[in-house]
Amino acid sequence: MEPVKGKAWIFPDDVNTDVIYPGRYMSITDAEETPKYLFETVYPDFRQKAKPGDVIVAGKYFGCGSSREQAATAIRYFGIACVVASSFARIFYRNAINLGLPIAVVPGIREHVEEGDEITVDLAQGKLKNLTTGKGLSFEPLPRFILDLIGQGGLIPATRKKLGLG
Repeated sequence: MEPVKGKAWIFPDDVNTDVIYPGRYMSITDAEETPKYLFETVYPDFRQKAKPGDVIVAGKYFGCGSSREQAATAIRYFGIACVVASSFARIFYRNAINLGLPIAVVPGIREHVEEGDEITVDLAQGKLKNLTTGKGLSFEPLPRFILDLIGQGGLIPATRKKLGLG
């Protein structure tokens, strides 16, 4: 998996799945439609300012709250290249991997990245570089099988490929 490079969007601790994807849109099942409501309630201008390829940088417990996978789906289908946080809610973390959304746990990341900084994230090597400040950080790289799963677009595409279904 190639390193990602993008503009950082900063989020605080405890961003829950209601903030990421409001519950009133839970009936929407088309993944392509979910980005229309990404951060609608709390960060309504995010969708106008952010661009595909950008990176979300957050504090602790990103994705806490309900287990709705639309939260990770909306981020992925918006085109966010990677979500980096000090920590994640376990269900959100697993949903992200299953949906093919690159994700990295980098403790203390908020102390090293400001909104608008250009950063690169290498999930295979466990390296994050802030191109704006020139500073680098190391983190626990994702295991090879997780990188392969993300690289194939998530669990369903990987399983379909393994079964010879496409």
